[in-house]
Amino acid sequence: MSKKLIGGGIVLALVLAAGAYFMLSGGNYEKGYRYIGIETEFGTMEVKLYNSTPQHRDNMVKLASEGFYDDLLFHRVIQSFMAQGGDPESRGADPNKPLGQGGPGYTIPAEIGALHVKGALSAARTSDNVNPQKRSSGSQFYVVQGAPMNDAELAQVEQNRGFKYTDAQRDLYKTLGGTPFLDNEYTVFGEVVKGLDLIDKICAVQTKAGDRPVEDLKMKVWVIK
Repeated sequence: MSKKLIGGGIVLALVLAAGAYFMLSGGNYEKGYRYIGIETEFGTMEVKLYNSTPQHRDNMVKLASEGFYDDLLFHRVIQSFMAQGGDPESRGADPNKPLGQGGPGYTIPAEIGALHVKGALSAARTSDNVNPQKRSSGSQFYVVQGAPMNDAELAQVEQNRGFKYTDAQRDLYKTLGGTPFLDNEYTVFGEVVKGLDLIDKICAVQTKAGDRPVEDLKMKVWVIK
């Protein structure tokens, strides 16, 4: 992990209780929740934003409504880990420009509690030595790919982090996969409910030094409801 930003950015934590993870189909959106679309050249992911992280939810809705993310890049992509974007300095950036430090000029208080299961929408942040409150970036986020975990790996995470997963949470990590070593460290504020396979396509792109895709991978983000 970077000493500055995780993958050059900030990560949010994904809260998944047993039965809370579901896949949407054909616009059957759950009442009382906000949804955003994240479009790339591979297609569009639909993301449910969590009511348990209201400050992150409302900030994402605001920025997406304003077109803040349009033509920004997924500037850091690591296979079997995550794809990160949301740096406003990435719009039209020179191919050799270092990215990952930009934002809207503010940070968001941590709302940590969810798991980093595959499909988690998480907020990036700076490291603990300069950010002990684990405040999130005002705009940078990442989408978790990760990899399936086994019981021994999950037990090691539990020992290192000082908590226990439920049986349902363990099953999610063993089947869907994710990055459990980030749990209780970053705020997860949503989950991909449609287009989960697109994460694999994004994370498979060719990258260069700094984990930046060789070919610019642009995004467009808007509010679905």
